[in-house]
Amino acid sequence: MNKSFEQIWTQLRAKKTQYHTFLEGLKIEKLRGIDSLSVRFDFPVTVIAGANATGKSTLLFACACAYKVPEAGIKDYVPTTLFPNLVIFGNDKLSDSDMGGKGPQPSRAIYFRTLANLTSPSEVRSVLQIGKGKQEAATLTSDLIAFAMRILPLRYKEVSVISKGDKNLLFAVRDLNDGGEQYSEFHMSAGERAILRISKEISRLKNALVLIDEIEAGMRPYTQQQLMLELQRIALRNDLQIIVTSHSPVIIDSVPLEARVFLERSDNTVKVMPAYKAIIQKALYGQSIEKLNILCEDDVGESFLLGIMDVLNPRLNMVPDDIVVGRDTGKSSFPEHIRALGKFNQLMNFVFVLDGDAVGMENLLKQAGQAFGATLQPLFIPGQVPEDWAWQTLEQATESYALLLGISTNALTDLMAKINHQYNNASDKPANIIKNKFSSFSDRLKRTTTEVMRLVSRTECEKGEGDIKVFTDELESQIRAWQARK
Repeated sequence: MNKSFEQIWTQLRAKKTQYHTFLEGLKIEKLRGIDSLSVRFDFPVTVIAGANATGKSTLLFACACAYKVPEAGIKDYVPTTLFPNLVIFGNDKLSDSDMGGKGPQPSRAIYFRTLANLTSPSEVRSVLQIGKGKQEAATLTSDLIAFAMRILPLRYKEVSVISKGDKNLLFAVRDLNDGGEQYSEFHMSAGERAILRISKEISRLKNALVLIDEIEAGMRPYTQQQLMLELQRIALRNDLQIIVTSHSPVIIDSVPLEARVFLERSDNTVKVMPAYKAIIQKALYGQSIEKLNILCEDDVGESFLLGIMDVLNPRLNMVPDDIVVGRDTGKSSFPEHIRALGKFNQLMNFVFVLDGDAVGMENLLKQAGQAFGATLQPLFIPGQVPEDWAWQTLEQATESYALLLGISTNALTDLMAKINHQYNNASDKPANIIKNKFSSFSDRLKRTTTEVMRLVSRTECEKGEGDIKVFTDELESQIRAWQARK
């Protein structure tokens, strides 16, 4: 899917220069609580996003006023119709100021639809009137059916439309392998009806401006993604410019960065914000839906990382909830975790951090990622284990840490010397010895090992010296790469 999007984005960028007419931008002044707003459209398919009451629909409705629409009524696409109670002072004839002053509007077909209103009571009542008098029936072409079947998990034998005047009603006949039933759009799900309606109404448009409000209405995330891919394909084939509004991160992520217009209301007006994913998700949901996951070995390693993130979060404009630290996994299990995540295309959302004694596994972990087309760079905590690094750090800066730990310098020096002496003759593995030393040290201070580790890593990260600086720089680089990923 990601490769398909990247391919269609490249083709649409190249195709934009071939459009006969293209809505390059729009300026709104003193309309529906918007004092002044200028928006550019730099890509053939644009998503307008933002929290409620930020002016998404207002911007979309304003786009509908940009052209003279062939075969449309004289009042169909004018501000006074689209914005009820709007008062126009002076000359009410629409013009395009970019055409050398007050020139005529360019002509262009427009398709304008609010998907959330597909099942509104007034529309249902008007469609039911089809039953009175003579109707016409027509079978939709196979390419329109194919459009729907590429998005929906359904197989149609036939899709027909019954019409009378400007009213019409869809009927679908499923393939025998998919139940073989016949039903009207009154018995369709909101998502199925929306997709069939879109396939019917825009697939044959050429060089048109397509405007869809709340495009995700009634659709699950995967269907939203498929719909956006098909819309961009048809935009490429038929020279369509498509502008949609959405609250869905899936929809937003289905277009490139330059195609995202994010609106934010502040100081009694609306402005365009940088369309970074984290900004959009936090504004819409109060948190980032897509999170960065850091996988480490144990709770002490987790505390080491959290201490660093205490410093990095403000620098990266992140909150603690943006990152999830997973732990309690042995180093030997990391290749297996990488393979499992690779199967679900999730490696781009993970950073792998191991203790220093696992540095010999670096190539093995990289090879596991390469099998899924991912370039991994595992990180290794300084020292054999985090406790080893923290112990050496405490020994080298007893005076400053004594103050932070709430004891005298002499008391801290004596405590560490006593614990060193107790473990001098221990015959266990070096990693286990230092872990026990650090645990005993924390107990004597009436603190947990995780509490002391977080304090030490945060303090050293703030200093920005030695091994911790190298580790922090590498971690920050991977986090910024994740933030910028599109």
